[in-house]
Amino acid sequence: MEVHHIGYLVKNIDKSIESFQKLGYEITIPATWDAGRNAYLCFMRNGGYCVELIAPAKDSSLYPLLKQYNNAPYHICYKCEHLEDAVAILKTEKFMPFLEPAPASVIGKTARVAFLISARAGMIELVEE
Repeated sequence: MEVHHIGYLVKNIDKSIESFQKLGYEITIPATWDAGRNAYLCFMRNGGYCVELIAPAKDSSLYPLLKQYNNAPYHICYKCEHLEDAVAILKTEKFMPFLEPAPASVIGKTARVAFLISARAGMIELVEE
């Protein structure tokens, strides 16, 4: 599977954008509120690398992860053509879905994502565009 982006959990979206810009990243999708995740999301690219900055609100289910990750990468997102098929295949490889497939309008009008976790690979996201 091809990597789409690295998910990077941050406390402050604006300060994090500034820091990534100093490292040569350019904004590809500006900071946008994602009501489904209750967080601000921003996509940035540096050459072939894309990061998704995620700044959750205090009442977001992602917010407690800041204690564990504290401004750090926490998932890798992979591209797939058929989300349900990819989830089914990964389930046979002991990846456990923990969020049902859902729209990802910040990525694109028809994009959908699913999150899975593996004891050996950690958290991953799949995106179908």
